[in-house]
Amino acid sequence: MENIYKKAIEDLLSSAGIKINGDRSWDIHVFNEKFYQRILKEGSIGLGESYMEGWWKCSRLDEFIHRIFEADLENKIRKNLKLKWLILKSRLFNMQSRKKARKSISRHYDAGNELFKAMLDPLMIYSCGYWQKTNDLAKAQENKLELICQKLQLKTGQKILDIGCGWGGFPYYAAQNYGVEVVGITISKEQQSLARQRCANFPVEIRLQDYREVKGKFDRIVSVGMLEHVGHKNHKAFMNVISNNLKEDGLCLLHFIGGHESKYATDPWINKYIFPEGLIPSITQIGKALEHNFILQDLQNFGLYYDKTLMAWHRNFQEAWPNLKNAYNNFFYKMWEFYLCSSAASFRSKKLQLWQLVLSKKEFPELYNSIRPQDLSVKNLVPD
Repeated sequence: MENIYKKAIEDLLSSAGIKINGDRSWDIHVFNEKFYQRILKEGSIGLGESYMEGWWKCSRLDEFIHRIFEADLENKIRKNLKLKWLILKSRLFNMQSRKKARKSISRHYDAGNELFKAMLDPLMIYSCGYWQKTNDLAKAQENKLELICQKLQLKTGQKILDIGCGWGGFPYYAAQNYGVEVVGITISKEQQSLARQRCANFPVEIRLQDYREVKGKFDRIVSVGMLEHVGHKNHKAFMNVISNNLKEDGLCLLHFIGGHESKYATDPWINKYIFPEGLIPSITQIGKALEHNFILQDLQNFGLYYDKTLMAWHRNFQEAWPNLKNAYNNFFYKMWEFYLCSSAASFRSKKLQLWQLVLSKKEFPELYNSIRPQDLSVKNLVPD
């Protein structure tokens, strides 16, 4: 019976140009024969967990997953009646097997500041960089911050709300370079503590606060990498919060990962190990949430830059691992590697996009001119 499952997986991978136990960097080497049935039974969560448990390895994990996405293997499985039957048999005939003990690992949000300090740029920007005329991660992130500031038309004395401010990178950059006041909100105590230290010398307030609790009037509102955590049931509520807190002549910029399809559940492996209850929105879902509140002034897509960003994080993570491994374990290492490489592959194959939207209310008094600068003139200022 195991040979049937192995042949099915071999045929699938072969259609993506992948050979089991081959000698190319994207070929996989399998060490446990139960791997084949497990993949048919459990899908993405079986692929990720079996990697974390050492059942298989690949020297270019990102390229392996990229080839799977490019070959659209998920849809091939859906259309193949023989494969559907094998999956059904696998699930039925293994219902009485001993369940695996759940692995006890730290969730994404508790991974620790030291990990992110080692993996990210000096400003600790945990979102897609803007790699215009640079191959340096720190410069790409400063490019992105400068792009946001220019799109928001920041001016000295304005009051800005940063929803999901992370470790304070945007409040720091905007306050230092544009003379604005910033209120940043996060629900992470570790992020709040570090962000307060970073921004101590500037007119920046970092609050431990849920976005639904904000009450005030702001000239500009920015949210970078937050919409992916809001959930489809809360998209409208999120936009209402922005509308209620944005001045009539204000601007809002949303920077977030987007998908081609409207979905209501995330990938099982990502949900279990990386972003519990996260959900990548479609432009349709966001568009409906904007109705009656906003005018869409500008939309830019630079999703391919996320591939470069994630691979830069991956290199930093690998280089930092000798200094991090005492605080983690090999299971965590493989989990984090699978997360970074599979995410990079998603953007490389254009399954995911990175969107920046600029929004205004109908009362916005001017014609909005879209910003696509050839030279962002980044200030190159990072914290000591």
